[in-house]
Order: sequence, then C-alpha cells, then structure tokens
Amino acid sequence: MNDTPFEPVIMQIVPELGAGGAEQGCIDIAAEIVRAGAKSIVVSNGGFRVPELLRFGAVHINLPVHSKNPLIMWRNIGRLQKLIRRHKVNIVHARSRAPAWSAYKACRNTDAHFITTCHAPYNISGEAKRLYNRSIAQGEIVIAISNYVAEYLKTNYALAPEKIRVIPRGIPIERFHPTAVTPERLIALSREFRIPEGSNIIMMPARLTRWKGHHILVDAIEKLEREDIFCLMIGADQGRNEYRRELEQTIAQKNLGGKIRIVDHCNDMPAAYMLSTVVVSASTNPEGFGRVPVEAQAMGRPIVATDHGGAQETILRGQTGWLVPPNDAPALAKAIEEALSLNPMQRAVLATRSMAHVAAHFTREKMAEATLGVYAELLQGRLRSPMRIEPFEQFTESQRNRAFG
Repeated sequence: MNDTPFEPVIMQIVPELGAGGAEQGCIDIAAEIVRAGAKSIVVSNGGFRVPELLRFGAVHINLPVHSKNPLIMWRNIGRLQKLIRRHKVNIVHARSRAPAWSAYKACRNTDAHFITTCHAPYNISGEAKRLYNRSIAQGEIVIAISNYVAEYLKTNYALAPEKIRVIPRGIPIERFHPTAVTPERLIALSREFRIPEGSNIIMMPARLTRWKGHHILVDAIEKLEREDIFCLMIGADQGRNEYRRELEQTIAQKNLGGKIRIVDHCNDMPAAYMLSTVVVSASTNPEGFGRVPVEAQAMGRPIVATDHGGAQETILRGQTGWLVPPNDAPALAKAIEEALSLNPMQRAVLATRSMAHVAAHFTREKMAEATLGVYAELLQGRLRSPMRIEPFEQFTESQRNRAFG
C-alpha cells in the first residue's frame, strides 16, 4: 500500500500578471492552492506582479500565452503539453480566451482536467469571433463570475447548466475596510489629489475608455448645478488619448474644469474610497461583475451604478446603493443628488448594511473556498479545505463612527 500523500498540481494560465480582476483572482487562488497543501503553477507572459506569486511559494513559468497570433497559439499547445507532463499537472485552469485554446488542446492525451473561468460577456460580432470566444466554454467545468455571465454562456454557447459554477469575485476585506485606513493616508491622498476643502467628493474609478461612461457622468455633474461638489475620475487612458482629449474638451466647454479632475492612477484605493461621498460606476455596457461597486460597499460608501450586468447582483437596490438606466445622465444626476442628501444616520445605516452585504457574499475567502471546491470535485475530494475566516461580526460603535464620520 502506498502511503505517500497526494499533492495535487494545479496550473493556472493567464495572459499577463498585471493589474486587473482576472489577474487578481489568479494570484488569490494561487495563494490558496499553496495554503491547501497543493502545488501551484501559474503560466503567463510575466508582469510586475510575478514576485507576489513567488513570495507565497507558487511557481511561475513564462510563456507567450498572451498572444492572439494563431501560429504562437499553436506552438503554445506543445509547450503547455510538455509542462503538463513534466510537472504531472492534475488540473489546468485557463482564465482567458487565447490561452484557453492552447490549453484545451494541450490537455488532450494527458491525465489533466481542463477548466476555465469566463470573466465577461465577450462581444460576438460574427461567427469568427464566436468561434474564438468558444474556447472559454470548453472546460469540463466553466466558472462564471456572475449569474449574468452564466446566462451569457448558456445562451450563446448552449452550455449545460450542470457544467457551470457561479463563483463571484472576492475582495480582501481586511484591506477594503474603513478602519484599515489611517488618517495619515487620507491626508496624504487629499493633498495629492488637491481636493478642495469641504467638498462633497463624487468619485468614479475606471480606466478611460468610452464604455465606462465618463462622458455620462460629466453631463450628470453639469445637471446637478451644485457648487459644493468635486468629481474625481481615477483611471489611466491606457493609450486612448483621443477619448481623454474629448473628455477634457467637454469638461472645458461646460466650464466644469474646477469641479472635475482626471487622475491617472491611485496606489491607495481604500483611502480614495474613504475620501469619497458618493462612488459612481456609469458603464454603458454590462459588466461581467464589476469590482468598483463591491469595493465601494465594503468601504461603506454609497454607490450609484448602471442597472445592468453584474451590478444588479452586487448592489441591493434601494438598500446599499442606486441602480440607474445606462446612458441616462438625468437619472444618474438624480441618484447622485439623493445619495448626497443622506443625513449622517442614513449614511451610517446604509454603510453598515453595505459592509455586511460584502462580507457575507463577496470576500476573497469565499471565492477561494468555492474555487478550491471545484478543484476538489475534479480530484474526487483529494484536496484539503482552504483556511476559513471567522464569521462576520457586527461593527462596534467606534468602528461605525470612524467609518461614517
């Protein structure tokens, strides 16, 4: 009888390890794999976040899995198959379409299970695009980050419901919590952003791309006609210079230069949320999940978002935030006005409810537990349970005062 303990080997594949939800999820799960006593391998084209993996004992292998070049994708099949055999990989988990094509074929003629995560309702502009997107639906099990994404998979790829596992993204609430932000961080960030003293801050964290809806928020700010507000748009244009110039011109034409500022980047988003009075997510297209509404609620801030996609699943309508029709500046302005009009008691009630909602449904630990549950399902239970956090406790009076003051 062989008493050698079974050490599962799980390989995640993501294009690059930079900023973004898919990348964050990959890193979070890699850490939990190691914690559960398994071997964690991540294959990517590299990126500034590789050292994070190495710190907790995961292995990183650099391959050009980010490429959409058919020739490189084809060559990646053989490269990945060699890795699967060399490291005796039990599960290959692809988190993007291009690497999913290579990984799906690489898993053939090996003992490795193949699963995928679908992070978005990918655009289908023709049969070629539909075929390309199909790779993300080829897993033995397909993880969808929201019910909205799950319905997309069922509708467009006839994916059987029993093959889908809905696992929402999770955030680290030990970081996104009001009591984790020191006054010194708030003062430093306020100075960096040059926020006018006494202003109500309307904050929109989103990269500068048209479908994120910055121009809708600009129109809403104009309609508010309030002198006590200051709008911060936090996000880089990532080379979309034309849209940035268009936004800046519109802001100037509407004489809103003193009320709206575009900030390229922020290294301390928890502190940024704490500075805000209202957080806005104005996406014109449905998002698969959307981290901003969840992070805002975790920080106890009122959130106004568009009424479609993942936001419908993460915001409790009328309880933790507002949902408004997309592309509707008047409706957005009205919701922001209502959020600004909350008295201290109403803000405290909303914030307590919001933080409890996130802690109950959208933590990193819950995401990890569910994902490792999928791995254990494929490995027939031969994987230890990940570390669990203590049950959520009610906030103390001092925590509420600090969070909502």
